[in-house]
Amino acid sequence: MVRLWFKLFTLLFFFCGCSRIYMNDYSGQPVFKADSVEVVANLSGPPGNIAVSRDHRIFFTFHPDGNPDIKVAEWTGGKAVPFPDSEFQKKRSGKPFFDTVLSLRIDAANLLWTLDHGYFGIRQPRIMAFDIKTGQVVHEHEFHSDIAGFGSFLNDFQVSSSGDTIFIADTGAPVPLIGGDPSIIVYDVKTKVARRVLEDHASVRASDKTLRVGKEDFSLMGLSLKIAVDSIALDRENQWLYYGAVNGEKLYRIKASYLMDHALSPEALSSYVEVFADKTMSDGITTDLDGNIYISDMEHSAVHVIGQHRQLKTLIKDPAFRWPDGFSFGPDGWLYFTCSDLMNVVGKSESHIKENAPYQIFRFKPGGQGVPGH
Repeated sequence: MVRLWFKLFTLLFFFCGCSRIYMNDYSGQPVFKADSVEVVANLSGPPGNIAVSRDHRIFFTFHPDGNPDIKVAEWTGGKAVPFPDSEFQKKRSGKPFFDTVLSLRIDAANLLWTLDHGYFGIRQPRIMAFDIKTGQVVHEHEFHSDIAGFGSFLNDFQVSSSGDTIFIADTGAPVPLIGGDPSIIVYDVKTKVARRVLEDHASVRASDKTLRVGKEDFSLMGLSLKIAVDSIALDRENQWLYYGAVNGEKLYRIKASYLMDHALSPEALSSYVEVFADKTMSDGITTDLDGNIYISDMEHSAVHVIGQHRQLKTLIKDPAFRWPDGFSFGPDGWLYFTCSDLMNVVGKSESHIKENAPYQIFRFKPGGQGVPGH
């Protein structure tokens, strides 16, 4: 009851239009010029996340907030083709289908994993894996309401190199009172058992900072949206899980082995969380083989890198990058990223979204080598 009243007070605080606090600007002069970035695709609707296979196949989601007809697509022949087919893109009885898929990843076995948040837990959240050669579902799991219930938001995830463990960022809906508590979900692929860890821990919560792009605050019906843990990435050794809130100036990390240890109490697990570095607001993040962490920065239309020296460096920055969102390394050192332009999508009419098309997928070579699909 105390938590409910606290959320109600927070909601009223935002609606009252009280003074807002903004993020520090840690960005700097970009290393690369804007013309070093290539346009991969121009799209009619905003993309969400992206996964590029080692044989150059490009898979991505159309962002659920754009109310797309195609939920998961492959960019081939200069157009977005429904994957695995058009029937999978709509509700159907007795068969699996896509509802609100935002994130997807390709693992070391070349399986395409898709994460469906089930419209913030109102419908059925699920995770599926596809054989990209055949389009057949090879793994499916529906999350029980005690793992991803009403107000949850299964936003982004990482698959371990072995394919045995998946780490999911449950952001919680970004509206006080309505949103559930943010957490990390650890899913055991073999046993199909999921656990919530670090629930409502300081490292997964949104700060009180307000997201601003240009001179416009990111809000819905006058409510400043506070987005909790979303950015999540494993290092290539599967040793560290890096994560942070969108509305947060700190990047955290914890050893993956601690997250998988059932014997650790919540208090003991919390004690292993480390502050790794300062960061800008961020959406997608990924890592390369040298341990660098790449983060997208929607406030400054930029992509940054944080090395093991824990200092942030700006790689690219250009107004054309409208809300840099998801990442995937592809072959030959290319880093692909989507731009979802959520400032012109969330809470906007269908006509407004169409007027702001095209939406882009870009790529550039940051200098590091990554694992395709991540």
